[in-house]
Amino acid sequence: MSRLPAIDRRSDPYDADRPLMLRCACGQDHAPGDHAGATTAAASVDEASRDFVEASLVKALFPHEPLRRRFLQAVGAGTARAAIASLLPVASLQAMAQEQRPPEKKDLKIGFIAITCATPLIMADPLGFYKKEGLNVQLNKTAGWALIRDKMLSREHDASHFLSPMPLAISMGLGSTQVPMKVATIQNTNGQAITLHVKHKDKRDPKQWKGMKFAVPFEYSMHNFLLRYYLAEHGVNPDTDVQIRVTPPPEMVANLRAGNIDGFLGPDPFNQRAVYDEVGFIHILSKEIWDGHPCCAFGVSEAFIQQNPATFAALYRAVINASFMASQPKDRELIAKVIAPTQYLNQPETVIAQVLTGKYADGLGAVKNVPERANFDPVPWQSMAVWMLTQMKRWGYIKGEVDYRQIAEKVFLLTDAKKQMAAAGWKAPEGAYPRFKVMGKEFDPARPEEYVKSFAIAKTA
Repeated sequence: MSRLPAIDRRSDPYDADRPLMLRCACGQDHAPGDHAGATTAAASVDEASRDFVEASLVKALFPHEPLRRRFLQAVGAGTARAAIASLLPVASLQAMAQEQRPPEKKDLKIGFIAITCATPLIMADPLGFYKKEGLNVQLNKTAGWALIRDKMLSREHDASHFLSPMPLAISMGLGSTQVPMKVATIQNTNGQAITLHVKHKDKRDPKQWKGMKFAVPFEYSMHNFLLRYYLAEHGVNPDTDVQIRVTPPPEMVANLRAGNIDGFLGPDPFNQRAVYDEVGFIHILSKEIWDGHPCCAFGVSEAFIQQNPATFAALYRAVINASFMASQPKDRELIAKVIAPTQYLNQPETVIAQVLTGKYADGLGAVKNVPERANFDPVPWQSMAVWMLTQMKRWGYIKGEVDYRQIAEKVFLLTDAKKQMAAAGWKAPEGAYPRFKVMGKEFDPARPEEYVKSFAIAKTA
């Protein structure tokens, strides 16, 4: 099976109106599976394995040989391979089939940013989830999201903590070299907030924020998209009425204290740390913008899955099992203790506990109890990916038409996540494209383009 193909940006006038879609990674104008040499006698062991999976699928679809032969003669082998590639995650099926084998690669480097969003990924180390799967994991604390991206592209890291829109952007070649990435799980849902400097306690109406400076951790982040959404819904144009700066999460509180920014939509524990340090207050939790929204993800490159299928399956099991524990409110105080030390979050335990338990001081004199302030539902819903793509389109990060569904299903490994969840004892949910509401407005993933065009404020150039 070929790699996730590159973006099709052909200049042929006959194709000018075609949607932005994925094509073969070699850059040529043919379907992903229809690649010269894909079926040569000199195919590698991995290629032979993938060919076997594909052949088995064709036989299952067409059990009678005469009918199967007529089908292949009619459409061609390449078209058949492309059809299978578009419908079934063959590389992932191959990985799952090999999941009981010993890991091909036991020593792994995994990148992470020191934020509570990475809780399952981090706690899997001290609590022994990786070792249980026969893996020797080195967690590499990384300074910022651009560095996370670069270390994955250079293969310095085998797997990584990502902002959930990042694998979509990297797979599409937005802001970086195009490399196929996969979202194995969502690391956390909710768990963010808009935090303002204490001097702005009298400015609770976003309409008063014009001219202010805000920080987000990365352009391709839920933080950026949620802040833009929130501002625009209050009549504030995020491109012209305020300034939005990319700032690494560990630097947000310092910049708030110094007056370099007026506020940020950032990850915890830094919202709570701003309250703890008495330099900021929590204006609104991201849960109040979209309850259950994804934030960070755990992902790998498609090449890693193809080269190390048993390792990927073992890694998947470790992270899913850690997510299951993190999702249990009764374990949150223990987890706060486990991830607080210097090598992980390097934050006061009380700050992390306030985030994870949802019992927190808001910086305005109140103590609140919001149990799902942060949660750890690992399901990589493909409708979430479609929503992210609509916001990339809305704010000009993507030009032209977009094949939303195709990209979402290529990058978000929903079927695999459900399988591993069931094995870990979760009740695996049904469906792939649930609807949800953002600030009271329902999102229908079947009509993404209508959604993009429904907003009064969007990028105009």
